[in-house]
Amino acid sequence: MDYLLVLAGLVLLIFGGEGLVRGSVAVARKLNISELVIGLTLVGCGTSMPELVTSLRAIDTGAVGISIGNVIGSNIANILLVLGAAALLRPILTNPRALKRDAAVVVGATAGLCWLIWQDAFTRLSGFLLLTALILYIALSLIADQKGNTPEGEMHAGEGEIIEAEHGVVVGLLIALAGLAGIIFGARFMVDGAVGIARDIGVSEAVIGMSIVAVGTSLPELATSLVAARSGKADVALGNIIGSNIFNILGILGVTALVHPFSVMQNHAGDLSGEAMQAAGQSIVTSTDIGALILSLFLLFLFGITGKRIARWEGGLLLAGYALYMGLLFNIIPVPALFSNV
Repeated sequence: MDYLLVLAGLVLLIFGGEGLVRGSVAVARKLNISELVIGLTLVGCGTSMPELVTSLRAIDTGAVGISIGNVIGSNIANILLVLGAAALLRPILTNPRALKRDAAVVVGATAGLCWLIWQDAFTRLSGFLLLTALILYIALSLIADQKGNTPEGEMHAGEGEIIEAEHGVVVGLLIALAGLAGIIFGARFMVDGAVGIARDIGVSEAVIGMSIVAVGTSLPELATSLVAARSGKADVALGNIIGSNIFNILGILGVTALVHPFSVMQNHAGDLSGEAMQAAGQSIVTSTDIGALILSLFLLFLFGITGKRIARWEGGLLLAGYALYMGLLFNIIPVPALFSNV
């Protein structure tokens, strides 16, 4: 039954996310909103909505591992799985200059996430600061891109252009609302089923969150990236992944911590200090997870930012890295002592 719930949740999240993005983009176009604004806000927020609703549902039911695991696992999957699959199907030509600003933001956001995990500081203040950082990023990006034809602006406009949505306002609203409903129910089924599976197979909720749930909520990014690659706008696919990772950290964790502060320590809940938590319990986010997150960013820069393209063999290497991480996550591959959780 739990597996059927997860399957149903996956289907609803996929079609719900697609409907929400297409419906909202259709309405935005009828209101003459620029493709730049659509790409930077609606596409980025829309493809991250499954992660947001799933994390909120998980935190509301006390499944903290699924909530934080969903964000970390999705960011890893976006690079190693989604980008790897897209590059394997078709080599991705990149524009490092267009990705420079967003790359700096995602590095800063990831560093902030690692610090919050280390300090166990997911308080309402942290949530407020994360959301503030996201709003500033969007606002400053829009101001900078609208002042001139910047490479970043062209890339974000391209993110909006690849979404095919020519419906009227009423139809667009109905599609968006139906998509949102699908995401809400999909998140409910996904979380309930994932918690049951974790109990049945004897693994932590964090493991399920970083694997099954993360992959399921990353499927909208996969669909968008494949469409971009087929359309000859591969740099847009890469930009979409970077933007989604920014939204996941600043937006999803920001909203989650603001609505319901949580702890990543197994033995506690609440807003205790990081040192006290570390002395009394063990983090549900392991050094293996943090290592995979940092390594995925390193490979992203190595292949996509410093070079001019992501070749098929590099896409295969990214996929192999994801398979390795899954093996370590489920203890199929022994974790080296260097990376074992202290």
